[in-house]
Amino acid sequence: SGPTSQPGWHPRRIAAALIEVMAALGYDRYGAQGGDWGSIITANLADLAPDHVIGLHLNFVVVPRPDNGPASTPAEADALATLSAWGRNETGYQHIQGSRPQTLGYGLEDSPVGLCAWILEKFRAWTDGQDVRRAFSTDRLLDNVTLYWVTRTATSSTRLYWEMRQAGTAALPQARVDVPTGIANYPGERTRMPRAWVEQRYRITRWSELPHGGHFAAMQVPDLFVDDVRAFFVSVRV
Repeated sequence: SGPTSQPGWHPRRIAAALIEVMAALGYDRYGAQGGDWGSIITANLADLAPDHVIGLHLNFVVVPRPDNGPASTPAEADALATLSAWGRNETGYQHIQGSRPQTLGYGLEDSPVGLCAWILEKFRAWTDGQDVRRAFSTDRLLDNVTLYWVTRTATSSTRLYWEMRQAGTAALPQARVDVPTGIANYPGERTRMPRAWVEQRYRITRWSELPHGGHFAAMQVPDLFVDDVRAFFVSVRV
């Protein structure tokens, strides 16, 4: 999408816009899949239009610990420790994008080298234990960076973090998401929530633990990703 030209484009507003797009295209029933920001947007879509969304598939999910929730298993405790370490050491980009996106945007949209460094550092940090140059081809990495460069959307992409901070909980689903939901967990993802926590917010009908892949699963392990998405939507297709 082109650069946003006005404030207020947080995930829930984006979801509402997508609902309008699908209606304009003539689709009354459809599925939704999301990772990263897409997971928040599609979760909102399912919350806003449950009569239209047949199912929701997520490969990234973050939920708070439920009140009086069960104690974490050892495996879940390890996953939460990984998430805590990530929060301490890997989220500097969130703070600058969430507080000064426009200032950062001048540098990113003026320098292709700067933009490349800002984006590819995340591929390096969030890939499933592999050298990023082995997990992804150079061409695929440059394809990703080029999309931001030629569309001049570096600033609007960073501003989404600011929009989320301004909107707060109003940008999140306002109720438990009650459409059938599939969760795909990849070992290299930094936000691996305990299933018991996620079930407090979503109606889980499929929970997959994948053998390989990280945050950019659709790019890194496309076959595993597509197979899991297909398997989930076959189970909810009407």
